[in-house]
Amino acid sequence: MFENLSDINEKRETLEMQLSDPGLVGDQDRYQKVVREHSHVTKLSELYNAYLVVCTDLEENRELIQNEADDPELAELARSESDELTRRKAELEDEIRVLLLPRDPNDEKNTLLEIRAGTGGDEAALFVADLFRMYSRYAESKGWKVEIMSSSPIGIGGFKEIIALISGDQVYSRLKYESGVHRVQRVPETETQGRIHTSAVTVAIIPEAEEVDLHIEPGELKFDVYRSSGPGGQSVNTTDSAVRITHLPTGLVVTCQDEKSQHKNKAKALQVLRARLLDQIQQEQHDKISEERKSQVGSGDRSERIRTYNYPQGRITDHRINLTLYKLEQVLAGNVDEVILPLITHYQTEALNLMQ
Repeated sequence: MFENLSDINEKRETLEMQLSDPGLVGDQDRYQKVVREHSHVTKLSELYNAYLVVCTDLEENRELIQNEADDPELAELARSESDELTRRKAELEDEIRVLLLPRDPNDEKNTLLEIRAGTGGDEAALFVADLFRMYSRYAESKGWKVEIMSSSPIGIGGFKEIIALISGDQVYSRLKYESGVHRVQRVPETETQGRIHTSAVTVAIIPEAEEVDLHIEPGELKFDVYRSSGPGGQSVNTTDSAVRITHLPTGLVVTCQDEKSQHKNKAKALQVLRARLLDQIQQEQHDKISEERKSQVGSGDRSERIRTYNYPQGRITDHRINLTLYKLEQVLAGNVDEVILPLITHYQTEALNLMQ
């Protein structure tokens, strides 16, 4: 098994030589790619070397057991060790298979987090703010940076929509399963009879698109500028600093008015537009892929209800993997790994099953 890993140590040494080349640092894009590849190969190399040691130990134990007549006591010791070695071998095989899975090219990318209010009016808008707070705290715990790109506040602490760029290590790989409809069940503060209301918001996780990922012709874009406005339409700016960009071939529209500078709003709007266009292209490609591949990576359908947050019961349920936790407060406080890690395990297991 894993014969194709026989040269993994040589590959690791080659990458280490590349990293020691002073000229590589001058090309930051290439340098970062080599760093990521070296990290991946190093993990694989360490696991493979540990796997070879376990295989050798198991073979030696088998020989001792076969020669039991020569030393019964040593054979008995080998027998007792074999069960533990067999278990460890299986664990290492699973870990190596996971690292050998085809890697999502977006996993290393920064991510646009888009949260929009759905059914439920003001209550949905308030839950948008709750989810944004949850993801912000989660990002803080990971050492990631959160930058608000665009928002539409409603004036009572909620948002019709909020878009943020989350930057850091492996952001997309952690958040990519969060896309979908998030449903909340709770009693609104304005509810006098204590009735539970159900609201919904939509979360979209979009990998950041760099200029090298997607080229947009200047003639494909229409720019409009206007005065920013706050909740209820009140003016918050006396200059035309808000920016609306329309991508003419697709009709995609992005607006940004959070910054006082028109230049900054334009840059942020372009960043969001580029990411949405690339995501649209990738979604179209994804739809053409076989059902087998879809089951491997998950549907990614943002119209799909993926999770319910039930406040009266303190319960959070992820419907894709039938996971129910009575840890609503902890998750909303930013401990999202309680849900994310089981999801990653589930989809990795599905992908491993397809490989066999």
